Amino acid sequence: MKAQPFSISEEAEISIITVGPGKNLYDKFGHCAFRVRDPQNQLDWAYNYGTYDFNTPNFYTKFAQGKLLYQLTVAYFDSFLETYQEENRWVKAQVLNLTYSEKNALFHYLQNNAKPEHRDYKYDFFFDNCATKIRDVLVAVLGKELQYNDSFVKEAFTFRQLIQKNVRPNTWGSLGMDVATGAVIDKKATAWDYQFLPQYVYEAAAVATINRQGMEEPLVKTPQSLFENKPEKQASHFIESPLFIFGILGFLLVFCTYKEARKNIRYRFLDGFIFFVTGLIGVFLLLLWFATDHSTTVMNYNVLWAFPISLLLAYWVSKKRPPKWMRRYLVLLVLMLLLIGLHSITGVQTFAIGLTPLFIALGIRYLYVLGFLKRQSSLLPAEENNGA
Repeated sequence: MKAQPFSISEEAEISIITVGPGKNLYDKFGHCAFRVRDPQNQLDWAYNYGTYDFNTPNFYTKFAQGKLLYQLTVAYFDSFLETYQEENRWVKAQVLNLTYSEKNALFHYLQNNAKPEHRDYKYDFFFDNCATKIRDVLVAVLGKELQYNDSFVKEAFTFRQLIQKNVRPNTWGSLGMDVATGAVIDKKATAWDYQFLPQYVYEAAAVATINRQGMEEPLVKTPQSLFENKPEKQASHFIESPLFIFGILGFLLVFCTYKEARKNIRYRFLDGFIFFVTGLIGVFLLLLWFATDHSTTVMNYNVLWAFPISLLLAYWVSKKRPPKWMRRYLVLLVLMLLLIGLHSITGVQTFAIGLTPLFIALGIRYLYVLGFLKRQSSLLPAEENNGA
C-alpha cells in the first residue's frame, strides 16, 4: 500500500521570502525563497532554489559554459535567516493567502521538487533563477486562478537597465557585465520579465490576486519585515573607476600618437600590443557567444572594438613594413568603432561608459597608423610598393 505524503496542519503558513542585495557582485540582485512554517508540527523550513554543489565534476568549466545545474535545497529557516543577518541584508516575508488545500498542494510540490531526482535545474540568469522559480511554482500549483498584473511596473526598462539599477555605475562590476553581455538584453522587459529580480517578485506578489469563485482575493495576506539592515556607506573612489583608468590609458595612447606624429614615426610594437590585447578579448567574447549556453552573451557588439581577427594580425601590424592589405583592415577597424556610436544612439546595444575614452583613443590611433602606412607606401619604390 502506497504511503500517504505528510501534510501540514491548518495553522501552517507559507511565505515568499525576499532578501536584499549584498556587498558582492554575485549577490547584488538579492535573493528569494519559500518559507513553510507549521508550529503544530514543529516545522520551519526554507526552500531555496539558489544553491549549487561545489563538488560537481568540472565545476568551473560548467559554470563558465553556462551548463552548471542549480538545485532546490531545504534548510532550517533560522539558519537561513541568520546567514543574511550576518551579511547585513534586509529580509522580508509575504505570508500567502492560501486555503488549507492550496497550502498542502504547494507544500507537496516543494517536497517533491526537493527530491534528489527532481531538485536540479539548468539556471538562466533572466528566465530560470531563484526569483522566477517563486512565481513559476505558484503558477504551477495555483494555475490560472492566480493572476499577475502589470501595475507594479512604473517605468519601462530594458533588461540591461534593470541589471544596472542594482549595480553602482562606473564600477568594474558594471563594466564587466556590460562587456560580457550582448544586445539581447537591450530590449524592453515585460512586467513578467521583471521578476527575474527578487525585488520585483516581491512587488508583483503584492498586487497579484487569486480568483476564488468569481471573487478576487489578494495573493499576499500579510507582509512582514524579518530583519532590517543597518545602512552602510559605500566607499566610492573615482580614481579607481573604469572611466578614470581608461581615461588615463586613452590619454597616454593619444599623447604617444601625438609624439609619433611630430617625429613622423610609428611605435609598431605598440600597435602589435593593441591588436593582441583587443583580439584576445574578442576571442573571449566570441567564446561566450558561441561556445556557452549563456542566453545573455549572444549578439555582443563589443566585438566591434575587440575584434578577434586582430589577434591573428598582431604580428603583421608590428612589422616595420606591414602588408598593403593592413590599410584596408585599419579602415575596417575605424568603421566598426563608428558602428559602436551608431548602435549606442539607436539603442541596439548599450556600451560601458568607462570604455568611451578607449574607443576615442583607438579611433585616433587607427587613423594615424592608416595615414602613416599610406605615406610610407608612397615613398617606396614602385616595384616594392606593388609587391607589398
